[in-house]
Amino acid sequence: MIFVRAIVFLIVSSLITIWYTSQGMVGAVFGVKPMTRHRWVTRWAPAMMWASRALLGIRCRVEGRENIPAGPAVIVSKHQSAWETFGLQAIFPPLCFVLKRELLWVPFLGWGLASIPKIAIDRAAGKNALAQVVEQGRERLEKGLWVAIFPEGTRVAPGVRGRYRPGAAFLAKRAGVSVVPVAHNAGDFWRRNAFLKYPGEVVVSIGPPIETKGVRVEEIHRRTRDWIENEMTRLFPHHFQGGNVEQGEDEKGSVSENGKIVR
Repeated sequence: MIFVRAIVFLIVSSLITIWYTSQGMVGAVFGVKPMTRHRWVTRWAPAMMWASRALLGIRCRVEGRENIPAGPAVIVSKHQSAWETFGLQAIFPPLCFVLKRELLWVPFLGWGLASIPKIAIDRAAGKNALAQVVEQGRERLEKGLWVAIFPEGTRVAPGVRGRYRPGAAFLAKRAGVSVVPVAHNAGDFWRRNAFLKYPGEVVVSIGPPIETKGVRVEEIHRRTRDWIENEMTRLFPHHFQGGNVEQGEDEKGSVSENGKIVR
């Protein structure tokens, strides 16, 4: 049954993706305004939430909705699966993701992303990628979009803590907005690159906004990381009974005015 569900979901989700991303591509060709295209394309998210619930049995429960600020902020979330790419869009106000530039080459999904406001970075740029996040991120925030960042840079398995990068803290500080930390367990049901998905309830916990005014970047970074990891341990203790597995230490050093890490 799990296999059949996965096949049906693959077909339905592909059709959903093609339908909504095509609207963005056609809109770009005819000069439709970027924010209008963004509204068209991101209707993909609630459609995908419906498909994952109806076809895969993956439900969602959100804790801490009252912590969502009235104005744009930087969302910092764990990244365990593809579920977050539509789950966060369905939960939060209009947002854009920080993503690697290579994703824009993926048929339909990438083409759709290319047609709407996003923050596409060149990973080959090394530390200069942080400057790209800050420059593009401030522009998106000023236009009313939220910015979602996965600080570990890639998908990590449940119970694993990757190296947290400071880009989100630096962007929030420079833009004068708060950081909203997010913990969840989507990877329990939708593993990285897994064809089979399993029914269950994704619990998404939204933390109190972390203010940035008068706070150093390093402290914003630490508070964000600590809240997320402590919340993961509180909500999903079964993943940490043998001790938290780390992929690497957090990136050390101070952040300069041009967005580079200074050792």
